[in-house]
Amino acid sequence: MSLDNRSISSNSFVYWSSLISGGVAGLVVDIVLFPIDTIKTRLQSERGFVRSGGFQGRWVSQSQQPYVHMVSAAGAEVVACLIRVPIEIAKQRRQALSMKHGASSLEIWYHAVKSEGIRRGLYRGFGTTIMREVPFSFIQFPLWEYFKLNWSAVTGTSLTPLSVAVCGAIAGGIAAGLTTPLDVAKTRIMLADEHTANRSSVSTILRGILRERGIKGMFAGFVPRVLWITLGGAFFFGFYDLTSRLLNSDESI
Repeated sequence: MSLDNRSISSNSFVYWSSLISGGVAGLVVDIVLFPIDTIKTRLQSERGFVRSGGFQGRWVSQSQQPYVHMVSAAGAEVVACLIRVPIEIAKQRRQALSMKHGASSLEIWYHAVKSEGIRRGLYRGFGTTIMREVPFSFIQFPLWEYFKLNWSAVTGTSLTPLSVAVCGAIAGGIAAGLTTPLDVAKTRIMLADEHTANRSSVSTILRGILRERGIKGMFAGFVPRVLWITLGGAFFFGFYDLTSRLLNSDESI
């Protein structure tokens, strides 16, 4: 095999290794932590925690250049939102409004498209979701890389999947806490009726919450959001690193 072919094969393996590792990690996170996400959504709902369902039905590189991770993460989040937002629409309305309407995910999507169209119905809150995810990524990924780079120097131990998980948990928790107000605004927009949603902006919603409920309202769902993403960061980055090591180990044999 020529040098060029070996290089192409190596790059292809790195791509698929990263893709599979991320998929495994993401699946574990979503399955394990979905109930916490449900509680967070209901706490942020304008209808209130109890009326939204309460506790019922909760289940349905080592680069030292932070800007590289920030830009890469932000670009990935924008593309991911094309799939994530319609799923979030169905998920959050089932979490917070199912007690009232009892609709399935397909019925929610159908009603959203029929009554409001694709952009204002199925992709309602798209801009707000990006406004939440991009700052979140700008905080989380550089912090994760920084913690990993300094782990051995600070702790005197080698970097293992467990320590990578700890770094991811801390980075995710910090990012989650700081971006909670944007998450509250996104949830309100996605759960609002079509008439209210079309007149609402992030700034309008946050000003209204601040006026009615103060700082506490701005950070509604803070504890479950931070807990969910802290645990999610641990599971995701830990399983990502572990799966990546196993795949790379198989490749080197």
